Amino acid sequence: METLKLLIVDDEPGMRMGAIRTLKDFRFRVRQADAEVALLLDQAESGEEGLEKIASDAPDILLLDHKLPGISGMQVLERLPKTGREILTIVITAYASIDTAIKATKEGAYDFLSKPFTPSELKYAVEKAAAHIVLTRRAQHLAEERKRIRFDFIRVLGHELKAPLSSVENYVSLLQNKTLGSNLADYEKVVQRSALRLEQMRKLIVDLLDMTKIESGNRPREITLCDLREIAERAIEGVEQQAAAKQVCLELHAPPVLPFSADRSDCEMIINNLVSNAVKYNKDGGRVDITLNLDNSTARITVSDTGIGIAQDDTAKLFNEFVRIKNEHTRNILGSGLGLSIVKRLVQLYDGEVSVNSEPGAGSTFSLTLKSEPQVQA
Repeated sequence: METLKLLIVDDEPGMRMGAIRTLKDFRFRVRQADAEVALLLDQAESGEEGLEKIASDAPDILLLDHKLPGISGMQVLERLPKTGREILTIVITAYASIDTAIKATKEGAYDFLSKPFTPSELKYAVEKAAAHIVLTRRAQHLAEERKRIRFDFIRVLGHELKAPLSSVENYVSLLQNKTLGSNLADYEKVVQRSALRLEQMRKLIVDLLDMTKIESGNRPREITLCDLREIAERAIEGVEQQAAAKQVCLELHAPPVLPFSADRSDCEMIINNLVSNAVKYNKDGGRVDITLNLDNSTARITVSDTGIGIAQDDTAKLFNEFVRIKNEHTRNILGSGLGLSIVKRLVQLYDGEVSVNSEPGAGSTFSLTLKSEPQVQA
């Protein structure tokens, strides 16, 4: 419930009390903002009293009589900007004319209501003003949130690039200054480490570009009938060398052919990320099981590993950008922190769901569904 303050300034007691009776229990919903609005009402019988109340506790909406004893309604309107408060004013007058409406609008009035008016007309004018306030505040909140997200994004991106870049700079300095002597073989490890760090930065940039294209909707997609088993087999081939170095066994459980209507590159990115992570975060001598099946028009993909696992508190944030679980087991494992966030966004394109079930030291199981009729098509 969102409560807006409304001040009625009118020298006629009957008009003030009638407006209060009409609006006292008035509730309405602003559909565009999914917000329910209630009103907190106050009244003043003169322009002077109205300005005092505005100065001490500014309302969101002001119902202002045009003709008042002493300071007129138009003079109150003229003085509103000096209070520094943003107030939506509905001018009420028995002397409605185009000239009056133009003058009131120039002074900042939001709307115009002519006496005599019905309760329905009053409610409509107030509801319109309240909706404007709620939607404006939502837009301001979203703009501030976008600024914050952009700032956080740039800050994290700078941090993620700074570490490998500093390492490469240090390695290059060793080469430039011939710190290790004149024997080229002594620099082999330095060159390998530099290449590894550069690969880390390259992957980060590629993943970042992929994520940006997915979110913007500018990534070209072609929906075709592709074989999920064949895509999984290629993903396994891509990590075989890494798996062999850790003696990790990979096994695929799937029908001989698994035809699925989707963009092939989407499926490749999803399966490649999951299989790569299952090997990367596995223990030496562990195993990875990839299970694929098709239930009517829904593909189900499960990737289980016997790796280091993830604590329950960390699983909730695992699919966010730049999230890498850092502990003694992951300290030397390189990654962009974007792979699983890309998986989640791609899964959402297919009206699917992705989840993880994990236990530290006992491995992880990633499960997802994809519907064969994606929501976004090229």
